[in-house]
Amino acid sequence: MTTFTSSNDLRRPGTAFALRAVQVLTLLFLLAIGIGPLYWTVKGAVSPPSEMVTHPLRLWPAEPAWGNFATAFTELGVGRYLANTVQVVVGSWAVQLLVAMTAGFAFAVIRPRIGRYLYGAILATMFVPYTVSLVSLFLTVLDVPFLHVNLLDTYWAIWLPAGANAFNVLLATRFFEALPQELYDAAKVDGASTWQLLTRIVLPMSRPVIAVISLLAIMHSWKEFIWPLVVISDPTLQPISVALANLVDSAPLDVLIAAMAMALAPPVLVFLVLQRYVVAGLGFTGVKG
Repeated sequence: MTTFTSSNDLRRPGTAFALRAVQVLTLLFLLAIGIGPLYWTVKGAVSPPSEMVTHPLRLWPAEPAWGNFATAFTELGVGRYLANTVQVVVGSWAVQLLVAMTAGFAFAVIRPRIGRYLYGAILATMFVPYTVSLVSLFLTVLDVPFLHVNLLDTYWAIWLPAGANAFNVLLATRFFEALPQELYDAAKVDGASTWQLLTRIVLPMSRPVIAVISLLAIMHSWKEFIWPLVVISDPTLQPISVALANLVDSAPLDVLIAAMAMALAPPVLVFLVLQRYVVAGLGFTGVKG
């Protein structure tokens, strides 16, 4: 492995100490940035409001109020909002995975004549700011072309637009292009149809990219706020991200922070479980940040 210090430099006590100190300080800095907000959220969730005002920088409350989590779950309806969020996330994940895998397979394996132009058009949408297309997207779900169906106050208004994710298509396409072309040719010689090539050959080998797309879809759908706020006006259907914003003026501060901590827990746990697949999948696709 190539480093910016040679083996001779590392033998010098001063150089080795300085390098180790830089590594430790960098690790502590990254831990403070990543874990610090999570810690203060949990600390605020169990801190009485009076103590948060009088001693805001105290590392831990003198008398933690762990009952705030139960209060937030029952009285604020966090359980219902979390269930709504799960429905939003599962539907968005399924649509994104379906679109990304089929589109990537078409561009990388089938390769139609106009495929390069369609692929370029899809990637071009990555340069369009989300807010620019917000009005046109709202008008589309308000009256779906040809079907003339109003999708407002339904989860379809969130699920279907989620599939238009150009980055997921890019990941899937690059992954399929990295697979040996001889594999596709041998399957075609054996008489495999396009559907069999996708379901029996490609998808069983696509677990790394499926894990990457799944994690990105789950994380994005869980924290999305603007679009669910626009298309879901029924409070009984709103996800946790929208519900927390509506509870700011009515809920006690400590109970509200407890609800925020409960909303943070699921995506953090999912990331801790699947983060190694993200590194392996992105490395396999050759996509760099």
